[in-house]
Amino acid sequence: MTFFAAAADAQLLLLDKNQVDALLSPDEVLGAVREAFMLHSEREGRVFPVVREPLGTGGVFGIKSGDVQAQGLLGFKAAGFWPANRQRGGEPHQATIILIDPATGRPLCVIDGNTVTTARTGAAGGLGLQLLARPGSERLCIFGTGVQARIQLDFALRLIPSLREALYISASGERNAAFEAHFSGRCDIAPATDRNAAVAGSDIVITATPGGGALFDLDAVQPGTHLNCVGADTRGKRELPEGLLARARLFVDDRTQARQIGETQWAPHTECMELGDLLSGKAAFGRAPKDITVFDMTGLALQDLTVARLLHARAAETRTGTRIAWPW
Repeated sequence: MTFFAAAADAQLLLLDKNQVDALLSPDEVLGAVREAFMLHSEREGRVFPVVREPLGTGGVFGIKSGDVQAQGLLGFKAAGFWPANRQRGGEPHQATIILIDPATGRPLCVIDGNTVTTARTGAAGGLGLQLLARPGSERLCIFGTGVQARIQLDFALRLIPSLREALYISASGERNAAFEAHFSGRCDIAPATDRNAAVAGSDIVITATPGGGALFDLDAVQPGTHLNCVGADTRGKRELPEGLLARARLFVDDRTQARQIGETQWAPHTECMELGDLLSGKAAFGRAPKDITVFDMTGLALQDLTVARLLHARAAETRTGTRIAWPW
């Protein structure tokens, strides 16, 4: 009788964008993303095959899913990119996360995934910089001025205290006053007048664009540079010039994903190391002064799930969100 009463009284928690924004903190996201990398390295968390397909509407639809059996964590994120949303006054990236009870298959929580995707990707990028960028890096060049570029630079400044200067390249090539204002007082920030010169003069390069093609010339990348690559997340996308991976020490979040949809798809046989293995101690990397390093970021389902679990717990503690009857 208890089982059927519980089934009849079951509820589904809904967390919208504003509630997610209020519940998340950068430090907690960083901790959750670090845990996801560790779980992946130790193979305690599973990452299931990614769905990433173009649509006739001009959008791209994807599903990332996985579980951590020992923690009772199961779920997926349905997400993608709809560029026409800009003309509608909306955000082109769209994502929804669902946590599922692994014992019953019942949905527990539906979460607006846009902020989660943004924040966990920024945190992953920040961890990549901490582990791979040259110590004492002072100058950064970033391609993009959108939501993801902003969070990448935010975590870079948060985690690399030596950074002093940021040059940016917008899609239009023009100055972006709002982007500059967001970082006022945290670094010297200005638009780059020459993208190759900006890359050549930077310790760190971050690419956070739609991935429409190489953003700079191969010869612009100098010895000692580190690159975080965010935009290549679908077959056919790229941001790096041909030949760069052959010159670099390559790091990925997941080998299979990187070779399928990341920057590594263009050189799939390149030797690489998973970032989580550095965090877990399964692997080590000693940076030589002239090493060029690349972190090819395709995003782990486990990152979405560990952050979603954090949100689920915070919502329960604070009685945040909308609870609707979901009997079965």
